[in-house]
Amino acid sequence: MTRSLKKNPFVANHLLRKIDKVNKKEEKEIIVTWSRASTIIPTMIGHTIAIHNGKEHLPIYITDGMVGHKLGEFSPTINFRGHTKNDNRSSR
Repeated sequence: MTRSLKKNPFVANHLLRKIDKVNKKEEKEIIVTWSRASTIIPTMIGHTIAIHNGKEHLPIYITDGMVGHKLGEFSPTINFRGHTKNDNRSSR
């Protein structure tokens, strides 16, 4: 179910304040956040945001194709390392 159009897209308040501060300074710096549920809005385009994946912060450069998606979609939480060589269950 999507969010109501009467409400604006969810973006954490601390994240909006950090983006506004960087926009006023007109300098490029990495913005660190734990808010994976925040929606990417057009004011974030061109910034690098480090998103927490449960272990570390992964830097993600925001482009115009990402607008409307959530930040958590771009920082995977699980690293698949492949199936084991001796796994007999996969051959059944």
